Order: sequence, then structure tokens, then C-alpha cells
Amino acid sequence: LNCREGKSTDSAVLGTVPRGTKIQRESDDGTWSRVTVNGNACYVASRYLSSQEPASVLDGKSAAQVHEKNVHVESSKDVFLDKNWEFASFSKINSEAAVYYKNGRADRKGKTVCVNAGHGTRGGSSMKTLCHPDGSPKVTGGTTGAGAVYASAISSGMTFADGTPESTVTLAMAKKLKDKLLAEGYDVVMIREEEDVQLDNVARTVIANNTADIHISLHWDSTTSDKGCFFMSVPDHRSYRAMEPVASHWQSHNALGESLVKGLKEKGNKIFSSGAMAMDLTQTSYSTIPSVDIELGDKASDHSDAALEKLADGLVLGIGRYLDGQK
Repeated sequence: LNCREGKSTDSAVLGTVPRGTKIQRESDDGTWSRVTVNGNACYVASRYLSSQEPASVLDGKSAAQVHEKNVHVESSKDVFLDKNWEFASFSKINSEAAVYYKNGRADRKGKTVCVNAGHGTRGGSSMKTLCHPDGSPKVTGGTTGAGAVYASAISSGMTFADGTPESTVTLAMAKKLKDKLLAEGYDVVMIREEEDVQLDNVARTVIANNTADIHISLHWDSTTSDKGCFFMSVPDHRSYRAMEPVASHWQSHNALGESLVKGLKEKGNKIFSSGAMAMDLTQTSYSTIPSVDIELGDKASDHSDAALEKLADGLVLGIGRYLDGQK
């Protein structure tokens, strides 16, 4: 959690405190709280404060904590973007942290899945980042058109037919997937656990590169036909597949996507066409681990709790088969 000099995200960051830290709150205007940290007064965003200890935080305890659904967490920690990591300098929004959950199960698998709830970064669409680290233009269309060199740092996402923001549904999906992965013995990096996290697409990808074995970004498409699930595959374009880090990793990106789609299909989820759509994405362009944008439907799709459970089961099946195949 960033501790700031004033009541603004533009205000200087005086320091940070890890998730679960107990701090003294002196006042709260509904948006910003004045707090005392190590004897010093500063301001923090009120939405990140709670009078109760989060269930997922052990606050320094060494024993494993048991949650619902057979979930065991040994410890959790915030992961900020390290400016020394490869490609970190390309990020424009990176003031907040992802959360790494170390599994406490006796049969811990020793594999880490980065779960990225798509969108959910306030002000992200007003900032721009390079589409590719080498500065070359996009080779396909999408949210940003083909030929563009810069794209929105992160888009705000679409709105479902019933008025629900995509970012709200991706967050609910991410939380379900996290619990199921922890129950299976995987460690999990959660890019976003609140409605807003100040991490753009590059920051999210670079954090995943340096903390996880695979990276899965959750989305729903902007069409209105209830088209079903598919993944964004790496375009069969010579210059794009020759560009690093794409050149060294595109085959693993596609293999992960194919495994996810198979798992989703086996669990009874609707699949769109072949289950893949070629797309030049910022995420893929900066990924150095197997990484996939999975589209779990579109604006017209059912996003009820039961539907999300079914999707999560399919994703877990696909993740397990892909990681088992790497052994």
C-alpha cells in the first residue's frame, strides 16, 4: 500500500506498507485516510483499509492457514514492479502491487499461476505504451488498430448487456480461479483483487514474467452473439514471430491457449469456432513465460455465479494438463 504525502495519486510516495499491516487511522474523508506509519503521518487510499484482518493474510505467522474449499495459504506478499526487470521501463502505470500466495498444502505442486483479472485500472486508457518493445507497429487490429506503434496502457473494458462492467466480472472470475488453483496445490499471483489496481498491461506482464510459470489474463469479448470461449493466439506473421521475446515463446503461448480451450470444452463450456483468434497483443509482445489472453464469452454471455464456476473448472483442468505436460 502506497503512503503518500497528500490526498492524490499524483502526490509523492513516502513509502509502502505490506498487505495485512496494522496501522493507526486518524481521519477518513471517504476517499483518503490520514494514517500514522512508523510515527509519521501520511495519506493512503481508504478503499484498501479494513477494520478486520484479511482472511488471506497471515501477518507473519508461519503455520499454514486453512480457508474454505480446502484452500491452504502458507503466506502472502505484495509484489511491486521492479524497475530492474526486463521490459519494466516500458510500463507507465505501476504504483501498486500484485499479491503472491504461497500454497500451504502438504502436496504443494511448486508451480505458480499468474491470474490476471482483465481491465480495472482507473485512468489506464488515457496513457500510452509501446505495442512492441522494439517499437515496431502492430500487425493485426483489435482494441488498437493494425499499424499503431502505441496502445492504451490498459483499456477500461466493455459493459455486459445487463450493465455489468467487464472488469467486475473478470475480478469475480479471478477470485474463483484463485481458490480452485490453491485447492489443487498451486501457488497463485493475483494481479488484481480490488476494483482498481494501478498496474498497466506491461506492468502486469512483467510481474508475471518474474513471479510465475504461466500467465492467464481473463476477458470477455465485445461482440453480442454469446459466441463462447476462445484464446488470442499469436499471429502467423513473419516479422512478429521473429521479434523477441515473441520468437522464443510464441509456441508455448499457443500451446497453453489450446490446453485451456480443451479444458473448457470438456467441462461443457461453449467454444467459439476453432477456439483461437489471432491477435497482436501487448501482453504477448512482452511475455517471457507461457501467456494467454482467454476470452470467456462476450457481452451476451451468462456471467452468473454458476457460469463462472463452470468456466473456472474448465480453466483449472486446462492449466493442470499444460503444467503436467511440462514435467
